[in-house]
Amino acid sequence: MNTIIRKSVLGIAGLAFAGGVFAGPATAHAAPSVQSTPVAVVQADTPSVDKAKLIPHGVQGAQSHVDLSDEQVANVKAIIAATKKAGMDERAAVVSIATALQESKLENLGHLGDR
Repeated sequence: MNTIIRKSVLGIAGLAFAGGVFAGPATAHAAPSVQSTPVAVVQADTPSVDKAKLIPHGVQGAQSHVDLSDEQVANVKAIIAATKKAGMDERAAVVSIATALQESKLENLGHLGDR
């Protein structure tokens, strides 16, 4: 199980790296078509922030929550262990977990054969 997850995590990281390597030189020499203008940055953790600017349509809704089974929690721990073993940071673990959640609902699908 760990081998499959490790290969998946490393494959995703490799694709992201390869995309950056090939897209980087192509976009580095492209002429900017839009003039950039400075944008004001508002930090949400300061007490003087006007929340009406941060949430323009009123009160923010409730946060979503996903209940995980014991198998799913074990798979998340395996993904985290694989990213740590590969020397990747927390963001890589988050991306890997989000991908696994989207693709397989964090369940070990095993060998799917001809499907």
